[in-house]
Amino acid sequence: MQVSNRIREIENAALQCVFVQQIDRVDETYYSVKYRLHIAPELFVHLYFNERSGTVGMVLVHRRQRIYGRDCEAGRWHRHPVDDPSLHDTSPEGVRSVSVEEFLDEVQDILVKANLI
Repeated sequence: MQVSNRIREIENAALQCVFVQQIDRVDETYYSVKYRLHIAPELFVHLYFNERSGTVGMVLVHRRQRIYGRDCEAGRWHRHPVDDPSLHDTSPEGVRSVSVEEFLDEVQDILVKANLI
């Protein structure tokens, strides 16, 4: 997916989320883009896409700590589960690729369960 299409995907998905308070495009190059979606003080989603390397990083951060995430490195997906975000979940659910919209749906569920929104 080209960076311009990825930007459209991110911004459209973020605009649909009632919990996203601010959308910041942190960095953009010809082949990569980085966003921060602010939810509350010390609570945000960090999104990184590099089309050249195929790297995807989608992370929910609270108080400077990853509390959930999904990454794709060298074409292989894994999930950092809420229960232990330091782990790489390679179960069938953990290796499933997800769109930005799906990731933000997961984030919303986590935020509600953790009483963060």
